[in-house]
Amino acid sequence: MSTLELYDLPGCPFCAKVKTKLDELGLEYETHEVPRSHSQRTEVEEVSGQTGVPVLVDPDNGVEGMPESDDIVAYLEKQYA
Repeated sequence: MSTLELYDLPGCPFCAKVKTKLDELGLEYETHEVPRSHSQRTEVEEVSGQTGVPVLVDPDNGVEGMPESDDIVAYLEKQYA
């Protein structure tokens, strides 16, 4: 199984919500910390087409850059719970 990837900004409450769900489900994931400045978030923009975080990548299931914490949490519950 490939590792899930989470684009994250420390202190972001939406990112914390996703990380809490990942931990609750016992899922391994790799974190990519993004810069505070949206203009410097080129890596997350390439993945998801936007500069907001969190963004989830799940290579095993064809998720290449899912934004929005509520959508990510719902996806994780459906896919992994």
